[in-house]
Amino acid sequence: MHLLIIEDDLDLGMALQRALKVEGMTSEWYRRCADAPHAPDSSDYDCALLDLTLPDGSGMDLLRRWRGAGVDLPMIVITARTALEDRVEGLDGGADDFIMKPFAMQELVSRVRAVVRRAARQSSEVWEFGPLRIEPRRHRASIAGQPLDLSLREFQLLVELAREHGNVLPKSVLAQRLNPLGDPLDAGAVEVHVSNLRRKIGARRICTVRGVGYMLSS
Repeated sequence: MHLLIIEDDLDLGMALQRALKVEGMTSEWYRRCADAPHAPDSSDYDCALLDLTLPDGSGMDLLRRWRGAGVDLPMIVITARTALEDRVEGLDGGADDFIMKPFAMQELVSRVRAVVRRAARQSSEVWEFGPLRIEPRRHRASIAGQPLDLSLREFQLLVELAREHGNVLPKSVLAQRLNPLGDPLDAGAVEVHVSNLRRKIGARRICTVRGVGYMLSS
């Protein structure tokens, strides 16, 4: 899972990155509105953590701008503001969740997982597609109760395909998601990982859309 963090507080930003890393999540951190991506794409990030009070503008304006541009990325607002109207404004402005400072990192991580599950149309920590069962948090997968022996890349690939179940994921998107903090994998590497995963979960479960990418079917 790869997150976008917009938070000006140096200590909190570093603490967020450490906590997410412990949970196996990667992140990109920006401290000003001006440095934030113009329109973050859900193909690049799984969730955004957005502070409302930033040194060069309002996080609320950033939130509205992103939603107005059609950005469908799950977003959690982080703020020290306690007024009910601020929370209502944030949720009405397009936030998926709202967490007050100070907060426990464990709660934040739980909220991140919850909004990402909702975005992926999964209601629990266990994702099921016919006999295929995936537990993203525990890095486990099985078919008909039989555990799958997957490499880290193969498991990441399976989770990304499952998150977009029924939709085609372009190779270019998969290449970036499998290595979010570095250069995208080349197309050949993606094809190798797909081939290896197919051997383990069954070729028919991963459909190839020629010239576009791959799709997980039940």
